[in-house]
Amino acid sequence: MTETTEPTTAAAGTTTAPTTDRATTAEPAPRWISARVRILLWLLVVMTAALTAVAATTRSVLLRDVDHRVDRLLAQETGEFANFVRKGVDPRSGKRFTDPDPLLKLHLERQYADPHEELLGLIDRGADRAPAKKEQSRAPDVDHALAQDPAGLRAVFGSPDATGTLDRPGGVIRWSKVEIGADGARPAAAFVVAFHPEREQAKAEGVFHMLLAISGVALLMTTGIGWAVAGRILRPVRLVRTTAAQLTEQDLTRRIPVQGRDDIAALAETFNGMLDRLERAFAAQREFVDDAGHELRTPITIVRGHLELMGDDPREREETVRIVMEELDRMSRIVEDLLLLAKAERPDFVTPEPVQLAELTADVFVKARALGERDWQLAEVADADAELDPQRITQAMVQLAQNAVQHTVPGQRIGIGSRLVRERAERERGERGERERIELYVADAGPGVTDQDAAVIFERFRRGTARRGSRGTGAGLGLAIVQAIAQGHGGHAELSRTDGGGATFTLVLDRTEPK
Repeated sequence: MTETTEPTTAAAGTTTAPTTDRATTAEPAPRWISARVRILLWLLVVMTAALTAVAATTRSVLLRDVDHRVDRLLAQETGEFANFVRKGVDPRSGKRFTDPDPLLKLHLERQYADPHEELLGLIDRGADRAPAKKEQSRAPDVDHALAQDPAGLRAVFGSPDATGTLDRPGGVIRWSKVEIGADGARPAAAFVVAFHPEREQAKAEGVFHMLLAISGVALLMTTGIGWAVAGRILRPVRLVRTTAAQLTEQDLTRRIPVQGRDDIAALAETFNGMLDRLERAFAAQREFVDDAGHELRTPITIVRGHLELMGDDPREREETVRIVMEELDRMSRIVEDLLLLAKAERPDFVTPEPVQLAELTADVFVKARALGERDWQLAEVADADAELDPQRITQAMVQLAQNAVQHTVPGQRIGIGSRLVRERAERERGERGERERIELYVADAGPGVTDQDAAVIFERFRRGTARRGSRGTGAGLGLAIVQAIAQGHGGHAELSRTDGGGATFTLVLDRTEPK
């Protein structure tokens, strides 16, 4: 008799949404979702997937372990019975068993069934009747035991397979059997091991449900902790957005406090650096406009006044044209100087290249000698190489020489030189040894600079008080340009007194050796 299992079919119904002729208008999606919400959603998605995978994997492993344990138990019980059939001896006769009835009875008396396990000895009573049974059961808490199911006993006894699964209304049974005295198509008797795995599987399902419950609690805790942590991490980002929204052209002074040394702190530092550059750019723009308006207003007024009052006298017309041309030339110089100062804020204002300081100093000296009849002296030269922009340095030094000429008289001494000065700070020794700085200077023997003028002499449009022998007619931008060139090289310009009287202007630059 073979067991037949009626297949179970499940009808899958499909639901078709009704269609209408009217066009449906979707609600507009929100304009944006905050980064905090997106981070939390992604975290929950990942956590949900991970916890579900862990729970499902644990359930699969537990159910597989139940199946493996049942397989081992069935194989062990049937193997022990098969060995008893081969080697067992009837204690009454001292000979091998010839009747399956005492064989099954003796074996069952010596066995001890595991929980949820049934050990059955079945003897043939005809094809239409359930086989007679001898049982040793340890499944008292299992409903619908196989020993109490005649139809199930016939199905197992008549099955041509040695092992199988019996699906009944009371639950699934895993069974295995060893036939005895097979005669034709139907055995005379059989030893059957039946196991009810529902309780073991229920334990695995209980663990699975417990994991799901723990995962749900973990997700709730993750939601709260993730919301707080994401808010804390993104607080500087919100501060950046708030600060950017509050920035105006009139107020670029707000900065973001930097805390820590992580990526968010680096973002805040970068944003603050950008604000510094914007503030300098706007300040330079406003200063350029203010300075241009202030300095160009006077020559324009002079030109307009002379043109309006110009008569028909040829001499008067010639004098007017001369004055107008001088004022236009002065306006042109002012505009060029202002443009140069505006370019000083650009990163390409200076283009460093390898320079020999001795050659650079000598070239500046030769060019400066043509500025006026003075006692020009090449005081000293630094014999070293450095990374400098020779054109900008020459421009600054020539400007300083021109300034010295304007504040001296013929025959007075003007010295030009360069030198290397070693840094003496102890904290700067160790990594790369003692560092050096470059000093390029122009020293004159003129009247010098008062303390009041020295404090503001490098500012724009600061001409200083009148000096004896001064013939300067500039706009007061020369020394500002010198300072901008020095700062473009990472240094500065400074003023000191010359020994014996006069002023010394020095470009102080950090020495960078050529690569």
